[in-house]
Amino acid sequence: MPVILNYLLHLATAAALVLVFFVVYVRITPYDEVLLVRQGNGAAALSLGGSLLGFSATVASALAHTADYYQFIGWALGAMLVQVLVFAIATRLLHMSKDQIEANNCAFGGLLGAISLSIGVVNAGCIS
Repeated sequence: MPVILNYLLHLATAAALVLVFFVVYVRITPYDEVLLVRQGNGAAALSLGGSLLGFSATVASALAHTADYYQFIGWALGAMLVQVLVFAIATRLLHMSKDQIEANNCAFGGLLGAISLSIGVVNAGCIS
């Protein structure tokens, strides 16, 4: 396959995976993050942004460290599962995430985002 087509295939797949992650993530959260962000809720933006960055870090690492296209997809799907599990565990341990995010508690949203980003970076490092 020509290099440019390989690049475009990987770019399109990575973008599609980020979109799928976004859809899955906003559906599993107990609040409507998209609506909250549209209303100017910084806590929801920090939480969602951190999760997107964490997932994207793992996708980028998978792109850089796998030679096989299907292996790349496998690592990305595994990363998606890890991010979702981390959200479920973190919100159970921290309690009241729905109330805190909806109340625009940016400290709490930042913490959730930082947890997601941290796990994503560690997950990305595990792939290398």
